[in-house]
Amino acid sequence: MRPQPRRALRIALAAALVAAPLTLAATAAAQAAPAPASAAAVRLKATGLDDPHKKDIAMQLVSSAENSSLDWKAQYKYIEDIKDGRGYTAGIIGFCSGTGDMLELVQHYTDLKPGNVLAKYLPALKKVNGTDSHAGLGSAFERDWATAAKDTVFQQAQNDERDRVYFNPAVQQAKADGLRALGQFAYYDAIVMHGPGNSSDSFGGIRAAAMKKAKTPAQGGDEATYLKAFLDARKVVMKKEEAHSDTSRVDTEQLVFLNAKNFDLNPPLKWKVYGDSYAING
Repeated sequence: MRPQPRRALRIALAAALVAAPLTLAATAAAQAAPAPASAAAVRLKATGLDDPHKKDIAMQLVSSAENSSLDWKAQYKYIEDIKDGRGYTAGIIGFCSGTGDMLELVQHYTDLKPGNVLAKYLPALKKVNGTDSHAGLGSAFERDWATAAKDTVFQQAQNDERDRVYFNPAVQQAKADGLRALGQFAYYDAIVMHGPGNSSDSFGGIRAAAMKKAKTPAQGGDEATYLKAFLDARKVVMKKEEAHSDTSRVDTEQLVFLNAKNFDLNPPLKWKVYGDSYAING
């Protein structure tokens, strides 16, 4: 602990301040006063999507679109083929047997808990990766997925892979681009649906297309203008694929928040997805 100054020294300093010219006192006060916070500094202090409460809001928003429910924790057991060419879609973030992330999830689960009920499907998941095939999976795999979903280790594995592949990269990139919680969510929702990468129909391609139309806040651009460009670019990609051609998760969800200038994604939130109404009040 730093020692306290002597009483005599404090008295001497006080006397010196009283005797000082007014201009010097004003200069000292100005130097001591905190500098006005810049817009960037204020933005950095705002609560980001990685705050636990905001992250839960993000999961509810995604679940409203992916599962027609705000109860995202009930989706660990979810599994079906939605006929989008990606095989099975399952779990809290829509891990797919045809895109590799389901394989990585089951491998991670097996690393955490060898001999688990899904470990025996690893060879089949490797074979169907890149296809919509159910070979070696089928109804037995669906039943075992539901069984595994009751295991807290499997739930943790899903959380881990969600964060590693989707949530953390999206939030980190959004923060680097100077975006607050709404923009961070826009990136997250896009990477969930379109996947990471730099192809024209992936998250990276959508971001690149948006940056051709508007500067990010980190580049000195207007946040609302850039987010509108990003959402427009995303809709172009969504409309190319029949399974994702309904753009309501942008039109009646994210654009609603953007038009309200709710950049920090603060409740109450009201939106619609696929015609269904949802609300988060706190």
